[in-house]
Amino acid sequence: MSTRRRYWLMKSEPDAFSIDDLQRVGTEPWTGVRNYQARNNMRAMQVGDGVLFYHSSCDVPGVVGVATVASAPYPDPTQFDKKSDYYDAKATREQPRWELVDVTFERKLGRTIPLEEIRQHTDELGEGFALTQRGSRLSVLPVTAPQWKFLLSLE
Repeated sequence: MSTRRRYWLMKSEPDAFSIDDLQRVGTEPWTGVRNYQARNNMRAMQVGDGVLFYHSSCDVPGVVGVATVASAPYPDPTQFDKKSDYYDAKATREQPRWELVDVTFERKLGRTIPLEEIRQHTDELGEGFALTQRGSRLSVLPVTAPQWKFLLSLE
């Protein structure tokens, strides 16, 4: 019995890692998530889940591409690296605190779907859509199948 495909939105600052970077490398571990709710969202991911790639902290934040979850969750190695910005002294190899998944590039969108435009469709996306909620700063958030289809229809 196969499991139902799920969908996610994952944010990245384009000066740190952009959709162009993902296109160039093909598949990349999604390192550095240090928010428990975002981590828990990644723990729920399964190979084949869809990802909306979102550029944040830039002139025009928005959805810029589509990717796929390419691995089951596994410990983020940056938590153990004392030289990493994402080092966590409380994490041990026996009890890691942070996990990641690998993501694989699928395609760049024909245009960026800007956050400003996404906010204009709050009613269609529903009250529970975290990206349009005030104060929500999650870097990894769930997207329902209807939200996924609607957002991609804006392309």
